Amino acid sequence: MTSAYDTGRFADVPDQDLAAVRTHTDVARIVEQMLTDLRTHPHEWENPTLERFLEALAASLESLEPLHTTPNEAVPSQPTWKLLADVLVKASGYE
Repeated sequence: MTSAYDTGRFADVPDQDLAAVRTHTDVARIVEQMLTDLRTHPHEWENPTLERFLEALAASLESLEPLHTTPNEAVPSQPTWKLLADVLVKASGYE
C-alpha cells in the first residue's frame, strides 16, 4: 500500500489455480497458497487477522448471490469445491 487511501489486496492465488479446483484437496492447496502469501505479505492483505477474515468470510457468503451469479443464474443448491475456494480467496480482500 502506498497511500492512506489504499486498501489491502486479495490473496495472491493465480486464476488458473482457482479455475482448476474440483476436489477438497484442490481447496486445501488453495488455502496453502493463501497461507504462504499471508506469511510473505501480511501487511498487504485487507483481512490479515482471523477476526477480520471471518467477518469478511461471513460478508462474502451473504453477498454470494449477487456477486457470483449472472442475471439468469442462481447460486447452486449444492455448492462446489470451486465455489468454496473462490469465497475463501474473496474473503481475504473483501472490504
